Amino acid sequence: MSRVVVLGGGFGGMAVAARLAKTGHQVVLVERAASLGGALGSISEEGFTWDAGPTHTLLPAVVRDLFRKTGRPLERELELEPLELLREHRFEDDTTLSLPSARAGQLRAWDALEPGLGQRWTEHVYSFTEDWEVLRHHYFEHPWDRTALPAQVRQRLDSREMLHKRLRRRFRDERQREVAAYPFLADGHDLRNVPAWMGLVAFLEQRFGAWTVPGGMARLGEVLGARLATRKVEVLLGTRALDVLVREGRAVGVRTSAGDLEADEVVCAIDPRALPALARLVERTMPAIPPVTCHLGLEGEVPQLPHEVVLHGDPMLVVRTGGTAPEGRHAWTVHGRGKLAEDVLRALARARLDLRDHVVHRVDRSPREQVEAWSGSPLGVLWQGRGTVRARLGPDTPVAHLHAVGAHATPGSGLPFVGLSAALVAERIGPA
Repeated sequence: MSRVVVLGGGFGGMAVAARLAKTGHQVVLVERAASLGGALGSISEEGFTWDAGPTHTLLPAVVRDLFRKTGRPLERELELEPLELLREHRFEDDTTLSLPSARAGQLRAWDALEPGLGQRWTEHVYSFTEDWEVLRHHYFEHPWDRTALPAQVRQRLDSREMLHKRLRRRFRDERQREVAAYPFLADGHDLRNVPAWMGLVAFLEQRFGAWTVPGGMARLGEVLGARLATRKVEVLLGTRALDVLVREGRAVGVRTSAGDLEADEVVCAIDPRALPALARLVERTMPAIPPVTCHLGLEGEVPQLPHEVVLHGDPMLVVRTGGTAPEGRHAWTVHGRGKLAEDVLRALARARLDLRDHVVHRVDRSPREQVEAWSGSPLGVLWQGRGTVRARLGPDTPVAHLHAVGAHATPGSGLPFVGLSAALVAERIGPA
């Protein structure tokens, strides 16, 4: 039995700890906060509860595989519910697109805006089919050898084509470019620095759909925390990881605020910049900055909106309506990106969604506060061109027996990719 120390109690840290414990390792998880979950948590005040981070996920098989490989299947723990509508997009020309997840529904929705747009959109989405099939086998779902990649993988990962250029070439209609760009703009990326192959997110949405957990995504974190207890993972809450102990080129332990921990393997599931032994290895990367976030407690007759509405423009505002609230009230969250030089509620009113008379409680979170709360950006690494893929750590690092998972690691941010990163590290370490 080997001893593994996992740094970070967010989704990535919990997922890799559960997987390794199930395969016979003695696992200790170190988390500086008073509770597990990280961005997969919730905020509760005055009877309102909001998801602190994601409100849905793609690739549900990633979560199902995690639970199946660590004990009872997911279906016996909680419900994953499909979202028929991905989101509603409201454009500056006053047109609106309600975008379903199914291919046929997407085609009809686009053609309702203008005949022919549906076919153009479905062709765009289908064009990523081969990218997904190639990359899933050599990058997303199996630990990759950076020095010996198959030619078809190198062709994609090393391509100079950026998503901005591909969308400009593929779409004449600005609205289609905005919808295709949305997942990346929402995470603070510049499309001129996002590799074109990452456009496969639209393919994943259409192929596998979007899924949520009734009652909030924080429920997933709670159930996963219980799985750690079942697997006898030792969890040290309120404990700060200070550095990785390295001896003769290999990780041998972790220095924490509560003392040193010996380890045969160390897994970093936090921003590596927080650890001197790793900071120098990621100095070529930059953290993605979270949006301005405002959680709202509302009362009265508010507009009936779907779970997510994108108000395009500058600033771009995203409204999420899925929080829980007392009877007759509502818990919404608003994210702001771009030139937000005024209060979020005033910006919403300018976008013809005036909630100011309905607010009974609000919780504001600046990007800095969110980064500090979660030991680094929950959005991981900023795309800076094709080199970002190789600049990220994970599943291995240049330090022997030191691994990386989470939003800052390979294959990237977002619940499905973070879950895949945990599976990659567990496969690399192997059973005890």
